[in-house]
Amino acid sequence: MLVSILEPALGLIIWQLVIFGILFFLLAKFAWKPIMGALQEREASIEDALSLAAKTRQEITDLKAGNEQLIAEARAERDRVLKEAKDAGDAMIAQAKADAQKAGAEEIEKARAAFNQERANAVAALRKETAALSLEIAEKVLRNQLSDRTAQENLVTSLLADAKLN
Repeated sequence: MLVSILEPALGLIIWQLVIFGILFFLLAKFAWKPIMGALQEREASIEDALSLAAKTRQEITDLKAGNEQLIAEARAERDRVLKEAKDAGDAMIAQAKADAQKAGAEEIEKARAAFNQERANAVAALRKETAALSLEIAEKVLRNQLSDRTAQENLVTSLLADAKLN
């Protein structure tokens, strides 16, 4: 009995071949095309995904290069703006120093002029006061000298003698 299980009968083999043929025909007719279509569609989507990934990598590389160039340009622009700002600041400082020196020189000149004017006024006042004091002293001296009659005659004689000499 063991031999009959291991050796299939001819009828069984034929039925197995018929069933396999029908199954193969049905699978080829109805399932093979959709399965192959799905596989091809899956293969196409994988290829599209791979090409999209390669394209994206290239775009990322291009963007990185563009970003590096933009960063370099931005740094150069920043350096230029900072240099211009520093130059402008230095120019403003130099202008402010020049203006301050000019204003200081003008103030010194005004102070000198005011000092000279005050000195001239003081000298004029001193001269006026000196002249007034001199006249007052002379008047007092003359009054003392002219209080005596003989002193008056001597003074007139001396003045006449001086007048003839000139």
